[in-house]
Amino acid sequence: MASGLVALLDDVATIAKTAAASLDDVAAQATKAGAKAAGVVIDDTAVTPRYVTGFSAERELAVIWRIAMGSLRNKIVFLLPGVLLLSEFWPWLITPLLMLGGAYLCFEGAEKVADLLRPKAKAHRHAAVQGSTSQDIEDQMVAGAVRTDLILSAEIMVISLSAIQAPDLLTRALALAAAGLAITAGVYGAVALIVKADDIGAALARGRTGLLHRVGCGLVRGMPKVLAVLSTAGVLAMLWVGGGFLIHGLAEFGIERPDEAIEFAAGAVSGSAALHWIVVALASAVVGLATGLLLLAAVRIVRPA
Repeated sequence: MASGLVALLDDVATIAKTAAASLDDVAAQATKAGAKAAGVVIDDTAVTPRYVTGFSAERELAVIWRIAMGSLRNKIVFLLPGVLLLSEFWPWLITPLLMLGGAYLCFEGAEKVADLLRPKAKAHRHAAVQGSTSQDIEDQMVAGAVRTDLILSAEIMVISLSAIQAPDLLTRALALAAAGLAITAGVYGAVALIVKADDIGAALARGRTGLLHRVGCGLVRGMPKVLAVLSTAGVLAMLWVGGGFLIHGLAEFGIERPDEAIEFAAGAVSGSAALHWIVVALASAVVGLATGLLLLAAVRIVRPA
């Protein structure tokens, strides 16, 4: 009886050690995956705040929460099983699907640029929703943000999966889910801090003197300008990410000249990694804008406003 209990306890200890080792492996793989996808995570963080501006202070965190839950659903419910299945059975489909997503980002970004150049068109669209309730407008903004997130999250999940070196499917799935959860929390936590920074500043300034008061006043005065810059950066991020999808996708299909030309230009003018990135991003944004404007023109021919 005693020997049987000892054997049982020994089995339990072995199972616990195996489970702990598996969890360690999942955590390590998820960290590695998240680090590799860091560039797209920054793009995602740049794009999102533009969907939250314009709401009352009381609704800002609620809207961010709704978008974050939509992003998590995109990653865990749709993309995780989809990316795993594609990587196992139809890996050749991943690049064309990412390129389609990139084309959509180019279209969205070009539409925002067209609004800036043609204020009457923007006013016409705004007039079309004037009869909508504030809840309808919020729902539309959240739906738009979640659609854009789906494309950015697809690249995040594909890049993350490429960094996971686990032999079995379960570990890869758990590591990918952990990376998706951590990235979503990081992105939307950062967005919440950015959007609520003016309220934090007001709280710091209220009833205080000295450094904290000056910091609070600086946040209150500066954050509207920061959000305006981020709104513009969000449009640019759509264009450079979408253009990048198309350029890298073409290279994978053997059309390498656009990618090579951009890298040559970046290598010729850059003196640092940051400047190299700026040149590549701007060139990708130009490609994205050109593609988006072509798509926008095609849509307006097929479906006139």
